[in-house]
Amino acid sequence: MGIDSVQISFDSNTQLILKLILGFIIFGVALDIRIDDFRRVARNPKAIFLGLFLQFFIFPAMTFIMIWAASFSSTTAFYPSVALGMLLVASCPGGNMSNFFTHLAQGNTALSVSMSAISTVAALVMTPLNFSFWGALDPSTNALLAELSIDLVDMLLTITILLGIPLTVGMFIAHYFSSFAEKIKKPMKYFSIGFFILLIFGALASNFDTFISYIGTFALVVFLQNAMALCIGYWGAKSAGLDEKNCRTVAIEVGIQNSGLGLILFFQYFSTLGGMGIIVAWWGMWHIISGLTISLYWQQKSKRIQSTANV
Repeated sequence: MGIDSVQISFDSNTQLILKLILGFIIFGVALDIRIDDFRRVARNPKAIFLGLFLQFFIFPAMTFIMIWAASFSSTTAFYPSVALGMLLVASCPGGNMSNFFTHLAQGNTALSVSMSAISTVAALVMTPLNFSFWGALDPSTNALLAELSIDLVDMLLTITILLGIPLTVGMFIAHYFSSFAEKIKKPMKYFSIGFFILLIFGALASNFDTFISYIGTFALVVFLQNAMALCIGYWGAKSAGLDEKNCRTVAIEVGIQNSGLGLILFFQYFSTLGGMGIIVAWWGMWHIISGLTISLYWQQKSKRIQSTANV
């Protein structure tokens, strides 16, 4: 069975902490959400709807095509648990660091905040639907899903609790106690992101032998899938006629996934599929590296353009 039978060590207390951290992260995102974000969508919906379309439809579809194309050769075919991990990540909404990376890349921060807000709300339905739909299309992943007897309604309820409650509370505070929200949103965001990174490092460290044994299997897979997501976002926006700032923003929103949600869903429903957990956990680290790298590249590119224009 190979990587499909690997067991991930992550005790119940740590899983509870992960859920609480995700709640804080989503709460922090919700503090940035204003009614104006949704009005902005109504006034200029093209960029946001394009980004959401690329994120929730094109990226999962291309991930499935990637898995399907690899299956024609026994040397390139993905293990079923690895394929499920890829589909789970592709079904998640944008990640919590996308706003920071967009600002760093000199993209459209307002668009990033709006996309993060709406994609998180949309994920209540789109994440379980996308995962179950694409997972059922591949015979090997469908067999695993059937074996585990995953209840779509139960997953929908879990996601609603994980995302819906902190979203609702955060938006309530942002609307009725705006001055308080302004004071706490920045420290809340940095605390939750920092703690999440430490937790991911801890998860990888506690499974270090497994990580080293299978790094050749999953590191390249995550690199290719993440690069594909960034390219889908950037070139999809570029082909639709968006300007450079918006193209960068959409690329980051599509390429930075909420792997924290993916990890919680893994431990809730798929904890016996170690390959799946390794993919999702490594995504949590890698997209920070790739997001920071491409953001700094775009920042320096903008500076060079500005300095050339000032000459």
